[in-house]
Amino acid sequence: MSLMARMIGVFFSPRATYASVAAHPRALGALGLVTAIAIAANVAFASTVVGRDALLDVQVRFMESWGMTISDEMYAGMERQVETMAVPNAAIGQLVFYPVVSAAVSGLLLGVFSAIMGGNATFKHVFAVVAHSGFIIALSQLFVMPLSYARGTLSAAANLGVFLPFLDETSLLARFLGSVDLFVIWWLVNLAIGLGVLYKKRTQPVAISLLAVYIGIALVFALVRAAISGA
Repeated sequence: MSLMARMIGVFFSPRATYASVAAHPRALGALGLVTAIAIAANVAFASTVVGRDALLDVQVRFMESWGMTISDEMYAGMERQVETMAVPNAAIGQLVFYPVVSAAVSGLLLGVFSAIMGGNATFKHVFAVVAHSGFIIALSQLFVMPLSYARGTLSAAANLGVFLPFLDETSLLARFLGSVDLFVIWWLVNLAIGLGVLYKKRTQPVAISLLAVYIGIALVFALVRAAISGA
């Protein structure tokens, strides 16, 4: 399958697409295209005044959610940094983030699933599956950035918190729901299909395992933030 066929197949026929990826594990093209999409979306957003204001706002909200107090001097410094570094940080950050995270996730999955499921999968095979599943994340960038621009904020763009906007954002439930991203859930299910094909296993138990880990991490993250904020 060509790269374009594989990209479309990840969304519309993932099982057949991952069968092709498992038979011919090539990750570079998919990883490069996903990274390029992410860079373009983030640079375009950071190039606007609305985007820079939203980036500053999310930094302030994040620091305050951990119990930090932002002084006027700190805010002015953060504002200057965002003004001058938003675009290069967006480009460099995405350029580094996707390859490094994809390699780390692949290594972790290879160790865990090979130990549990056995099989003859190599790092090259798992890396190819992870790289192609990244098209889901690339789509999330194309969805979230225009929405964030229209709303003027990066917060609550595609997480479970959007369904309960009336919750106090400092409550544990709001923090937890805000940590669970809908696109990440889709990505994990898609990734589970790829791993199931690769290891010749049913998708459901693989997906449940990945989602359980993700939900657990989100809950721990929310608990830690709530505890630190309360302290």
